[in-house]
Amino acid sequence: MTPLLEARGLAISGRLQPTDLELDPGMTAVIGPNGAGKTSLLRALARIELETGDVLIGGEELTHAPPPRRMRLLSFLPTTRALVWPISARDVIALGLPSPDSARVDELLKQLELDALADRPVDHLSTGERSRVLLARALAARPRLLLLDEPLSNLDPYWVLRTLQILNSEARQCGCAVLASLHDLNQIGAFERVLLVDGGKVVADGSPIEVLDSPELARAFRIEKEGRSWKISEEA
Repeated sequence: MTPLLEARGLAISGRLQPTDLELDPGMTAVIGPNGAGKTSLLRALARIELETGDVLIGGEELTHAPPPRRMRLLSFLPTTRALVWPISARDVIALGLPSPDSARVDELLKQLELDALADRPVDHLSTGERSRVLLARALAARPRLLLLDEPLSNLDPYWVLRTLQILNSEARQCGCAVLASLHDLNQIGAFERVLLVDGGKVVADGSPIEVLDSPELARAFRIEKEGRSWKISEEA
């Protein structure tokens, strides 16, 4: 069976070593220490920054897809939540659609509890509120692949859990693949698969339990398990 995502030979000089990756529908987390290459991997897959390599989604080469088709294939949520344009939250969400669809925008406003903020300028919203608006934009076209860089940052505990619930539902109902970078290791239990990135390459790939218990994780983060918590590794 052909994977939903096939990436071959992805590389960014000095930041991402040649990488092959396949993804099936479902939830995959990307973890790693600061500067390990998590964002570089996501940006290479989105072909925002890519020097070499091929990316196919559902067998379609991403570089050959016209913009409206690309929006159906892939959506990328960057780490920045800065929005300087004084346009409404409703209009920002609509930017994620290849063609006007007010019903889809209304659906997302309700799903992410943004109804009361729909006509507010996004540059007047809090960072957490902007995060929800940008997530709604990423979800708008129901893409086959969601690339999310730190989607849980700047969210309060309710919205961390609710966002994970929404992403899981999207993966199940639409059959899409979610690839999300995280810093909080306590959240990776919500994912089926975990990629550990260190030194610009994937050094571990498995279930949350496998990766959390791996020597690669202890080396990358310089921490080790202590009961249900963590401590700094004696070898750090």
